[in-house]
Amino acid sequence: MGEVVQFVPKSELERARLIREARAIYDSIFPPNDAAGSQQDSEMPSRQR
Repeated sequence: MGEVVQFVPKSELERARLIREARAIYDSIFPPNDAAGSQQDSEMPSRQR
């Protein structure tokens, strides 16, 4: 009985959906640094020798 229900406007839900969609598209084009960074770190020493 003590629960609080928060009203979220439709526009805010749509904004959040669009941000998630844009982030997914961006990540498909530019992979996150974690995956690329670990690969580049292991290749760097061999290139400098």
